[in-house]
Amino acid sequence: MSKMKESVDIIIAGVGGQGNVLASQIYAAAAVEAGLKVAVGETYGAAQRGGSVVSHLRISEDCKYGPLIPRGRAEAIVGLEPLEALRVLLEYGNCQTMVVTNDRLNYPLGVLTGGDEYPSLERLTEAMRRTARKVCVLPATEMAKEAGNAVAANVVLTGALAAAGVAPIPMGTFRRVIEMRFGGETRMLNLKAFELGAECQVSW
Repeated sequence: MSKMKESVDIIIAGVGGQGNVLASQIYAAAAVEAGLKVAVGETYGAAQRGGSVVSHLRISEDCKYGPLIPRGRAEAIVGLEPLEALRVLLEYGNCQTMVVTNDRLNYPLGVLTGGDEYPSLERLTEAMRRTARKVCVLPATEMAKEAGNAVAANVVLTGALAAAGVAPIPMGTFRRVIEMRFGGETRMLNLKAFELGAECQVSW
């Protein structure tokens, strides 16, 4: 792993119930295991489930930073839901930001009842590509189903981010964190989900 620059700022965005916080905890724990300093901040929408959840990770070798990333400073954004990825990109991203997002749309109640409209994945992706340097859209939910459970889409995306090499953290460190955090069949499920995400070979 090459020496990292002063800091690496990553945001993981989703809605309540998608495992947003777990994904940030896995990544942060791996950074700590690799000897890096990490500040983590969480912001939540109005609803526990269905509201926006945004996790900020600020990673460095020897500096301490506040937990929230300044606007326009995110280097990588992981979207567990594409509209949330776009929303966060417009606030925290810039022309050098990389976005990795799930392709599955999560419709809010207003859309399900016919009162609101929801943009198509194609429109969301096009909007992200007008702002970010790179946008990778992955079928993370379907890949998680292949691993054994659709809810592991968050770990699929964590694997894709880890393999992209945004921060200098060995892949084996992520695997050890997952092995320590989970047991039994859940451990095997999450390890497989992580590997499927890593195999996507998203490049930084």
